[in-house]
Amino acid sequence: MENPKEEIDSEKEMPKAEVVVKEKEQEIIRRRMVGFLSNKISRDELKPGDHIYTWRHGYLYSHHGIYVGDERVIHFTRSAEHEIGTGTVLDRVIFSSSPSNSSDTPCPRCGDQSKASGVISSCLECFLYGDELYRFEYGVSPVVFLARVRGGTCTLAASDPAEHVIHRAEFLLQNGFGGYNIFKNNCEDFAIYCKTGLLVFTSVSLGRSGQATSFVAAVTAIVSSPLRFMTTSFPGLAAVGCSLYCLSRFVSDIGIRRDVTKIPVERLVSRSGLDGSDPESETCSTSASETTKED
Repeated sequence: MENPKEEIDSEKEMPKAEVVVKEKEQEIIRRRMVGFLSNKISRDELKPGDHIYTWRHGYLYSHHGIYVGDERVIHFTRSAEHEIGTGTVLDRVIFSSSPSNSSDTPCPRCGDQSKASGVISSCLECFLYGDELYRFEYGVSPVVFLARVRGGTCTLAASDPAEHVIHRAEFLLQNGFGGYNIFKNNCEDFAIYCKTGLLVFTSVSLGRSGQATSFVAAVTAIVSSPLRFMTTSFPGLAAVGCSLYCLSRFVSDIGIRRDVTKIPVERLVSRSGLDGSDPESETCSTSASETTKED
């Protein structure tokens, strides 16, 4: 015969167990919702080959890099002394170099990188510089892509295996990634190339960066003259402008564009791929021996 006291205790514990289960379910739902709206991750979720980023200057722009393991990030930077190639006031305001400790208090692992430019390797602490950690997403659906209103967080393009990503990043660390340009060749372009091996060949001054295309899409939506003839009300104008912005972002994504070419990283040493020149010689139909260098 069971002890009546044990039966009472078990009845008291059952609701507690149910509460724990419900709390876990709610936590899973919360994480899924946060994951849909934000790419923020914890450090223990990091994997070698991840494309990571962190926001700078109050979410004004983000800085991107490739995590290669051992708390190390390879990223494309521009020091404060170098122009970003726009010929505008942006050259003085925006720079994508990852802040690091000054020469007075250099990082014990990275040293003084405050004036570093080009492709560099930094510890995760210097890359983040006290900001939050986010992971760029690849192979997202069109619905998720459009739901992420802010560009530079995801793409429809698929990522290559991690070993290919790390190989490209390490190779470019030794050989460079060309000159920095905020619209055509920036830190996000570098990370996307490492993840996909894709380069853009076009006469339009836009690279692979989602941040750059979002900026241009927003400007286009604001100043586009056809909008004045489609609606006269403010709500209607806002709806049309939003639609134009989303459409422009979508068709400019590297996973949709037709003017992209997959190029082995070894062929970038000549810099022809980065400057957008000689696209005919850099086609997807390169010989099997060339395209399998990264296999």
